[in-house]
Amino acid sequence: MAGLINFEDEEEVKGYLENLGVEFSFQCYKEKDPDGCHRLADYLEGVKKNFESAAKVLKDNCENNQHSESCYKLGAYYITGKGGLTADLKAAYNCFLKSCEKGGKKSTEACHNVGLLAHDGRGNDDEQPNAFQARDYYSKACDGGFAPSCFNLSAIYLQGAPQIPKDMNQALKYSLKACDMGHVWACANASRMYKLGDGVEKDDAKAEALKNRARDLHKEQQTGSRSLTFGE
Repeated sequence: MAGLINFEDEEEVKGYLENLGVEFSFQCYKEKDPDGCHRLADYLEGVKKNFESAAKVLKDNCENNQHSESCYKLGAYYITGKGGLTADLKAAYNCFLKSCEKGGKKSTEACHNVGLLAHDGRGNDDEQPNAFQARDYYSKACDGGFAPSCFNLSAIYLQGAPQIPKDMNQALKYSLKACDMGHVWACANASRMYKLGDGVEKDDAKAEALKNRARDLHKEQQTGSRSLTFGE
């Protein structure tokens, strides 16, 4: 059938990929399409393995076009110093912040990363931990359905932090929310709270149900890890 690529033909695949590069370059540089620029960066990274060129496209697309996914990926590049960039956690923080505030496919994860870098201080100008600031971004990511952010919120309320008093009701609320999303340790924490009556009314039945939920999730994760085998 015309138009179909024979992926067993090395030369045909090579030509197809080269044409993709030309198409994405045209979209980015001639049509000035930010999505096209992001596709070009993905192409340079995934197909050409040219991380330096990918970084340049991402940087331009983030800084000039405010493209959320490009900002997110550029932040990841800054975390590790990929693509010839100097590792810079504050620059990474700013990229994730742009992605978080812009919205998009990666904005939830971006908000979580902003929270992480604010929480331990590495993204802050004064390099001091700021749980109060982190809470806002964890909340945004948690509302977007990102379980690790819900779990981190529960931990903040469980322990308390500067400007954030310890609040067991909030800790339980976010532990249960993260547990519902499949976070093993959130289920375990909620189980313990019910078991001990730690800030909530003691309830052995709920404690047992949550413990079983944590155990089942742990087994599922182990099974999933074992299934990822190669070369067999």
